[in-house]
Amino acid sequence: MLGPICFRSRSAFGEEDRVRVTGVIADLRVADIASAKSFYTDYLGLSVEEFDMGWVARYTSPDTGAHVQVLTRDATAPEDPVVSVKVDDVEAALDEARQLGYEIVHPLTTEPWGVRRFFVRAPDGNVFNIVQHRD
Repeated sequence: MLGPICFRSRSAFGEEDRVRVTGVIADLRVADIASAKSFYTDYLGLSVEEFDMGWVARYTSPDTGAHVQVLTRDATAPEDPVVSVKVDDVEAALDEARQLGYEIVHPLTTEPWGVRRFFVRAPDGNVFNIVQHRD
């Protein structure tokens, strides 16, 4: 069994700190959310619509909690992510990405819907949404 997924960074005192990954959500590009909805809700059974902001929606299984996000185009960032990675400390995750020399595609931003996030490009070119939800 695998342990928790974590980012690793060093504190000012030299101790290793860990930023815990608390969730990973696929971000699937669709042309139109309303047109795509029935596939995810009726066919896949992800029948709980957690939110629909017009450009992004999340559909979740009421039985297992499995979920997926669909988006047409990210409303506040210059590129679309392929996955959202929920973390417990977004500032530390950003510091780690910078220390490792990864390209920050979208700066750390507090969004109107209550999340703090930034986008980072992986070496393979994929863009990740690193996000912390408010408690």
